[in-house]
Amino acid sequence: MENETRPMPATSNDALYRFLGGSPLAVAFRLILLSILVGVVLAAIGFDPWNILRSIELLFRRIWDLGFDAVNWLWRYFLLGAVIVIPLWLLMRLFGGSPRGR
Repeated sequence: MENETRPMPATSNDALYRFLGGSPLAVAFRLILLSILVGVVLAAIGFDPWNILRSIELLFRRIWDLGFDAVNWLWRYFLLGAVIVIPLWLLMRLFGGSPRGR
């Protein structure tokens, strides 16, 4: 087996990149942007970052008080999101947004 190739041991830098999913600076930037986006969505729902448990309790209480209107409310938000998410997912699957055969 004269042409046998051996994998090189991973350096600590390669292990860090593999663990984080990219360079640390790029990952930090993506996490910051995602945190801001999630923060905006949670603020729209009515969450308060300084009293998160009270905000969650208030959210569930409002949903409970809505009764069956909550089902209608959730269905409308589902449809609104699905109008964007489903076509984008389908396009990504059709045009190579994910690896094939795995």
